[in-house]
Amino acid sequence: QVQLVESGGGAVQAGGSLRLSCAASGRINSIGTMAWYRQGPGKQRELVATITSGGSTNYEDSVKGRFTISRDNAKNTVYLQMGSLKPEDTAVYYCYADRIIIAALRYLGVWGQGTLVTVSS
Repeated sequence: QVQLVESGGGAVQAGGSLRLSCAASGRINSIGTMAWYRQGPGKQRELVATITSGGSTNYEDSVKGRFTISRDNAKNTVYLQMGSLKPEDTAVYYCYADRIIIAALRYLGVWGQGTLVTVSS
């Protein structure tokens, strides 16, 4: 069994910063592309940022220059450093991995449980 466990969410004032972490549990051989999604109140879930196993990154336009995605493959962990936060960044943030390999097993489309980020004005 494999799990993605997020941490680091919380409440912050506009202009502040937060760092989210997402760690994969289990005897993992490799993880493919990892990503952060978010779902704001009354909104659909949207892609925030992605990072490949080789470290290539992409960002949703509204977070470019403010958020940084990174990963530590040795720790099977992905991070999202969020800065210059705005009230519209308020959302539940979800970690995602498109592929996790444990021994001969391949897990596709693995989601974390989400962590709430609240930005007040």
